[in-house]
Amino acid sequence: MLDRLKGFEVFAKVASTGSLSAAARAMGLSQTMVTKHLAALEARLGTKLFHRTTRRLSITEAGRLYLEASERILADVEAADAAIAADRLEARGLLRLNAPVVFGARQIAPLLAEFVQRYPQVDVELGLNDRLVDLAEEGWDLAIRIGSLQDSSLVARRIAPCLTVVCAAPSYLKRCGAPRKVEDLINHNCLGYTLSQSGAGRWSFGRQAEIDIQITGDLRANNGDALCAAAVAGQGIIYQPTFIVADDLRAGKLVALALDRPTSELLGVHAVYLPDRHPRAKVRAFIDFIATRFAPEPPWDRGPV
Repeated sequence: MLDRLKGFEVFAKVASTGSLSAAARAMGLSQTMVTKHLAALEARLGTKLFHRTTRRLSITEAGRLYLEASERILADVEAADAAIAADRLEARGLLRLNAPVVFGARQIAPLLAEFVQRYPQVDVELGLNDRLVDLAEEGWDLAIRIGSLQDSSLVARRIAPCLTVVCAAPSYLKRCGAPRKVEDLINHNCLGYTLSQSGAGRWSFGRQAEIDIQITGDLRANNGDALCAAAVAGQGIIYQPTFIVADDLRAGKLVALALDRPTSELLGVHAVYLPDRHPRAKVRAFIDFIATRFAPEPPWDRGPV
């Protein structure tokens, strides 16, 4: 089956040159192939596009009408090709970015002003939620994900580590004492994060998360900021990423607990996008921008906590 778009191109070139052989030379095709494309077009349309004699080729009335439509289609295709090519080379258009609620609000949103100033042809739509969005189905260009990556079909780039800390307010520690061993946590009011992969009732310790401690407490929440606020108020102990609690640790509102086992890193912060041999410039630009801002150490982990 002959390519329909190529048929438009052949027809327009024959009309502009007035010759099958001239059109064939201009397009790098054989005259036989040019003739086949024209014959296929005329068969599909059920009408003649050219009057042919042994010495002369002239366009018909139907051919003139079809030429106008063909030229519009070819111009639209050329413009679309140029736009896509430009998107590969130049950061522009709407960047739809999805991120976890707390990380997006605390660490991504404050950097967007600088990003759009650097790339003025890019607009950003920032979606914040803690579920795993489907990039293809929901039309997201890029997503930020923390911890293990469950979808191996996505391209992922690690942009920052994700350290964790167990901490509590001075008022809680004064009232209840400070645990020294991870096993001591069993006797404390531990505030659980319900979206944790290990569940709200278990905390993992060790470099490989090889130690599980069952915890209990009078508050569970699906939002790290809510747990942080409760801990600052003295309600209990939390186990959270440093990007959530670093400011309160520096301010003395929370105190990091020195336990006998290290906390587990959450396998890093990643930027993920759909596989493409040539991802759009706006996607590459944002990933490079954010990776630079988070290297060699993310801002929330710089300085003492």
